[in-house]
Amino acid sequence: MNDLSTPYVEVDGRAVDADPLFLALMGGYGHMTAMQIRDGRVRGLDLHLTRLDTATKELFGEGLDGGLVRDRIRRALGETGVRDVSARVYVYAPEPGDRTVTTVILRPAVPGPGPQRLRSVPYVRPAAHLKHVGVFGQAYHLRRVKAEGFDEALLVEPDGAVAEGAITNVGFLEGDTVVWPSAPALDGITMLVLRRELDRAGVPWRQQPVRLDEVSRFDAAFVCNSVGISPVALIDDVRFPLDAEPVGMLKRVYEAAPWDVI
Repeated sequence: MNDLSTPYVEVDGRAVDADPLFLALMGGYGHMTAMQIRDGRVRGLDLHLTRLDTATKELFGEGLDGGLVRDRIRRALGETGVRDVSARVYVYAPEPGDRTVTTVILRPAVPGPGPQRLRSVPYVRPAAHLKHVGVFGQAYHLRRVKAEGFDEALLVEPDGAVAEGAITNVGFLEGDTVVWPSAPALDGITMLVLRRELDRAGVPWRQQPVRLDEVSRFDAAFVCNSVGISPVALIDDVRFPLDAEPVGMLKRVYEAAPWDVI
């Protein structure tokens, strides 16, 4: 008889080992980063490593060595023999005070999506500055809007301020100037790489409050995440031109960003 000093776990009626990492995953307290790797390289590697280190310090009180992260990813790539992948790096601590565990998951490479149709939803992520794993709210809304024929959920604060997409950053174009909403949101790696390249190319950008009821005044809109930059075709009933040259310019600027060896 199990006195439950060790948790007893069944999955689909089958007893499984109560691995501490499994229990941590079920608890939903941790953080991660997602990247597209091509030929063993990734854009913005320094930004990924900084994100992981900073969030580990905030959540667990210790840093995360970037060299260790790179070793873990290289090992996973070597074990699979695949050079083009979608990679995720998760950081957990099984119990408060335990050392952190770094987990790498590789999946097939993902091509960039086409034009995106966004449906606004009244929701903002808690601790929005973190790419944390407690994603029920955004996953719930994303599934709901997809069932309605949309591609992405646009998260909006109670006062109507646009924040971010469920799994993307959202940006707007006012002439040749890129406008990012200033409501609390994750600083996505693709967004940060794009900002760096915009500065290098001399293209202006700024952050400012953007309200849902004023998005129609912008010339174009786009979303970005680890799979790249996509034009926005629709936000609720507001349509945007898909042939806007500034969106094409953004893609070209981003694609000029260097690839870093893992």
